Amino acid sequence: MSVSALPENQTPPPPDTADPTDTPDTAEAAEAAAPPRRSRRELNRPTAFAALAVVFVLFMAASSAPSPLYVVYQQQWDFSATTLTTVFAVYVLGMIAALLVLGALSDHLGRRPVLLSAIALEAASMALFLTADGVPLLLTARLVQGVATGAAMTALGAALADLNPTHAPHRAGVVTGAAPTFGLGLGALGCGILVEYGPHPTRLVYVLLLAGLVLAAALVTALPETSLRRPGAARSLQPRLRVAPHLRTDLLRLVPILVASWALGGLYLSLGPSVAVGLFGLSSHVVGGLVVTLLTVPACLTAMALRGWPVSRTLALGAGLLLTGTAVALTGVEEDSLLTAAVGTLVAGIGFGASSLASFGTLARMAAPSERGELFSVAFVISYLSFSVPAVAAGIAATHTGLYETTVAYAATVAVLAALALLAQWLHSRRARGADREDGKR
Repeated sequence: MSVSALPENQTPPPPDTADPTDTPDTAEAAEAAAPPRRSRRELNRPTAFAALAVVFVLFMAASSAPSPLYVVYQQQWDFSATTLTTVFAVYVLGMIAALLVLGALSDHLGRRPVLLSAIALEAASMALFLTADGVPLLLTARLVQGVATGAAMTALGAALADLNPTHAPHRAGVVTGAAPTFGLGLGALGCGILVEYGPHPTRLVYVLLLAGLVLAAALVTALPETSLRRPGAARSLQPRLRVAPHLRTDLLRLVPILVASWALGGLYLSLGPSVAVGLFGLSSHVVGGLVVTLLTVPACLTAMALRGWPVSRTLALGAGLLLTGTAVALTGVEEDSLLTAAVGTLVAGIGFGASSLASFGTLARMAAPSERGELFSVAFVISYLSFSVPAVAAGIAATHTGLYETTVAYAATVAVLAALALLAQWLHSRRARGADREDGKR
């Protein structure tokens, strides 16, 4: 499917062809449906695509930056593992609320206004982090950040698909699959380094992110608008999860791998630094950031390396490596072997990257421009529910039964989910081969 700023088979109307007998309502409708006009100050399409990728990475880096700081906050304010994962989950709660309410808004108002509003909210959350002096303000900051990120992610994913170059049909899927993992790793590691070696460990990272958001606002302001304005913006704010009927089968096929991969990511981003300190005795904040980076950087590199692979093969590889890597990491925890746990994390990260590439690459290519906002909303809701709900359960369990027991049980559950995803992919491939044989007989 080729991707452009206009739906297939639609061309811009020639200038000065408006019917003078049009009623005001008809004229307003024509104006709303008119394709966006490019200003001389707007970025060209390749540059705009690259700018969107940078903004995507920035949002995800900001979302993981607090992870190495959770241990610091926990020491300063003396709260439990349950509170720690609650702070993590509040972010996801805000994100899911934004996905449900705002997910389709950019399909009606345009990508640029939604992205600028999300950047403003993200900047407000950075200001809250800067002034946080206890758990209540920390919870508020994470909630606002979650809303901002949820509003941004669907608009970013849809805009990347809109600007996807026709000569590289996989590029939007690669960026949408790789940017979250690369940004998560960059934010966690960068924050860990700043906390360990920089001044003002709970402040400096947020000042730098604020500066980055100013740059992001400038880039988004210069983007060409790729989504046709159309009526129904107010109705689109009604919380709902909707997928066009012809897209549902393909989306359902992706659910098992989305759940398995993002549940693993939730474990590493919420409890990963605590596991490094509590189970392996590694007190460096850089190590806390590396725990996340060991999972996310291989995921990013894998998404870029496998961009030309068939989706079915990539999904099978992702599920298999998620299962293998999680089992190896679990063995490292059981045997108190840091090297084994690190190798398992690397392998699981490769599986995470393959899963993200196949999942979001499929989503980017299978929907029309007017369907992308809603489709990405549903996919991100599934991903982030998987990301947060198990992590909160793990935090509660860690408080009552211990960090070691919780880590083992969580990793075992992720391994089972990965096995189910692998089975689902095998069954789908088997049905597809059977259907092809039936077609060949006719």
